[in-house]
Amino acid sequence: MIEYDVHLHTEFSTDSEEKAETVIEKAIELGLKGICFTDHMDLYFPLECSKKSGGDFTFDLDGYFDKLDYLKRKYMGQIEILCGLEAGLRDEIDLREKCFNEYREMVTRYPFDFVIGSTHCLEDIDPYWEEYWYGRTAEEGLDRYFDAIAQNCTYYDCFDSLGHLDYLVRYVSADATIKSIKAKGLNNISGKNTEDVFSNPELLKRLYGREIYNPADFADRIDYILRKIIEKGSALEINTAGLKYGLGFAHPKREILLRYRELGGELITIGSDAHMAVHLAYDFNAACEMLKDLGFKYYFVYKDRKPAGYVL
Repeated sequence: MIEYDVHLHTEFSTDSEEKAETVIEKAIELGLKGICFTDHMDLYFPLECSKKSGGDFTFDLDGYFDKLDYLKRKYMGQIEILCGLEAGLRDEIDLREKCFNEYREMVTRYPFDFVIGSTHCLEDIDPYWEEYWYGRTAEEGLDRYFDAIAQNCTYYDCFDSLGHLDYLVRYVSADATIKSIKAKGLNNISGKNTEDVFSNPELLKRLYGREIYNPADFADRIDYILRKIIEKGSALEINTAGLKYGLGFAHPKREILLRYRELGGELITIGSDAHMAVHLAYDFNAACEMLKDLGFKYYFVYKDRKPAGYVL
C-alpha cells in the first residue's frame, strides 16, 4: 500500500492554482500518512514558452518555506508534510553550468526534504509545444529528449529522484505521429485504416503514447539513464499522471521499470504529479500492484534528503 504522495503542485507552480491547504485536506480525507510538495523551479524557462504558459516557472522560496512551515504546525498530528522541489534540468551548453551552480546553491541553502530532477525543456523550448516537433518523427523527437535526460543525469548532482522518465510521449504532436506511422509502414491503427486515423484529430491525440510508443526503440539511451542514476544512488520516480492522461501506463512504462530492476535498481519514489487536489494519489493501487508484480518490495520517501523505505 502506498501511503505517501511525493510529487505535488500548488499555486506556487505556474501551471497550478490549487491551494496547499486544499491538497492537505484531500490527503487527510484519503487517509495518506504524508505528502511532499514539489513545486516547479525551472530556471531560465524559454521566454516564448513563458509567454504562452503565463509565467516563468520560478517562485519565491522564502515564501514557500514560510507557508509550509505554517501548514506543518497547523496540521501537526494529522499528516506528515514534507517540503520538496521539482528542478527543471537543462542540457544546453550555455545554460548547464549556470543551472548546475544555482540549483546546488538552492538545495544547500534551503532545508528541502526531497528534490526531483526533471527535464522539461531542451533546445530552448518546452517540447509540450508543437513547434518542437516540426520536421521530426515522434522517434526523432523522443530520441533527442532521452539524450537530454542522459546528459542531465550525467552532469547534475542536485536531485534525489529522476522525474517522470518518458512523460513526453503524452505530447507528441499529430504531425510527428503521422510521420512515424508512415515511417514504420503501419497500415492499421486502433482497428482503423491509417488514412482514417490521419483525418481524426481526436484519435490522433496521444495516439503515439497509447499505441505506438515502444521503449525498445530507445533502449541504448534508456539503459544509459538507468545505469547512471543507479551509479549515482538516485531514485527513479513512478509518476501516475500517465494513467490520468489515459495512456494505460504510469511513467516510465512497465518495460523500463523491469529493466531498472534487472540492472539492480531498487530506489523507487511514487508521485501523482497532481496539479489539482482531486488527482492526489491517482491510481496508486494500480501502481502498487504493478511494482509488486515486477518484484519490488519497497517504495521510498525522502526526508531531509535521505531515503526511507516503506513496504508496498
